[in-house]
Amino acid sequence: MAAGVEDYTMKLGMMMEAAQAQQALATTTLERLREHATGLDAVVREEIRHTFVEEMQELADDSRRAADALRRLQRTANLRLWAWSAATVTLAGGVPSVIAWWQLPTRADIAAMSVRRDELAANIARLSHQGGKVELRRCGAAQRLCVRVDRSAPVYGEDGEFLVVKGY
Repeated sequence: MAAGVEDYTMKLGMMMEAAQAQQALATTTLERLREHATGLDAVVREEIRHTFVEEMQELADDSRRAADALRRLQRTANLRLWAWSAATVTLAGGVPSVIAWWQLPTRADIAAMSVRRDELAANIARLSHQGGKVELRRCGAAQRLCVRVDRSAPVYGEDGEFLVVKGY
């Protein structure tokens, strides 16, 4: 039985030694794993920082492109507004000018009308002097043509059949 205990003790000693070796190996592995995790933490942080910087640069580029597009859009809108304003001003000033040019008389027409007016004024003066102030009217049931006469003026003709028209 002593040989069995000795054998058992030896096996137990070897198992303890193996357990210590395994524990030392596990401790070494854990230490390496810790170092590796620390290294990975730094790598992950660096990768996150790098990705963040890239994303921010892309965002800045997108923002610049959007700002450029908005500036181009503003220039286009300003150009269209200027064109519409110019067209409106041109039409607002041009249409009445064309209508006035078309409808109003020319200098030659005005000169001809002035000459015609002078002729008509001379004719009116001559007619007024020659009896143009005569007041005619339809009188009586038969609607005969009558003239207003000056009753205070003398009568003329052999039988007094001529009377002076009022106003002459």
